[in-house]
Amino acid sequence: MTPDKSIQGLIVAAAAAIVVGAHFVPGHERSGPVLEAATAFVSGHNVETDSAVSAKPESPLMTATNAALGKLSSSVRQLSHPQALATAFRSYFAFKAAHPNEVTKPYLYYVDYGLPSTTPRGYVFDMSSLTVVDGPFTVAHGRGSSTSQYGIPTRFSNAMGSAATSLGLYLTKATYAFQGHAGGSTYRSIGMRLMGVSHGFNDNAFTRGVVAHGAPYVTPDKAGRSQGCPAMEQERAQRLLPKLADGAMVFLFAPDSHWLTADPQLAGSGE
Repeated sequence: MTPDKSIQGLIVAAAAAIVVGAHFVPGHERSGPVLEAATAFVSGHNVETDSAVSAKPESPLMTATNAALGKLSSSVRQLSHPQALATAFRSYFAFKAAHPNEVTKPYLYYVDYGLPSTTPRGYVFDMSSLTVVDGPFTVAHGRGSSTSQYGIPTRFSNAMGSAATSLGLYLTKATYAFQGHAGGSTYRSIGMRLMGVSHGFNDNAFTRGVVAHGAPYVTPDKAGRSQGCPAMEQERAQRLLPKLADGAMVFLFAPDSHWLTADPQLAGSGE
């Protein structure tokens, strides 16, 4: 027997002894690094290679979310939270996968309410071609969500009569002839009904009359306060809302810790 083969034989024997002995030592039900290496040597497996092969593959939801982020994140000027876009895209794709017959249009109207109303914070994305249809543009929040006319909303509610913005994911419904009041006068615009699908956070929106619509108090530079509606400029509403109606989605974001941890749509879209 050559020296090399003799040494190799001793190593094999020692490794085998470690493997066998470990089964009889109390408290050694879990393999440590030495035992794992020894077992790999005896069995002929490479621990690092085997771990890489058995690693969990990326899910379709994660793949779609990452692709959208890769294409669209550079077009978004500002975020109030580093996960704002990822949360919106993940929620969109998760709901679409679960309800393909309801999400019949590829558009997502996204608003970051963690930004002030003097900052353009609304976008419309085409989630099929991964392009920006419009934005950024100013969007109103509910007067029940802030104490001052302009600024960052800090209170969000799903309650009737709150006049507050409701966060979460919405499905778009039909457009209609909207009539509102501003500055003591009545105005008319196009409106689009919204069906909230974030249970407990925006599922009263349809009953509350929370809709997307055009409003004269929204200008390119700032947005006044609504009754809880994500209102936009009137000309923009005439152009965008017919495209979004009946089967697109809306996602209203804010860095609100309670909503981020409790909205079932967000939990359901997690990995």
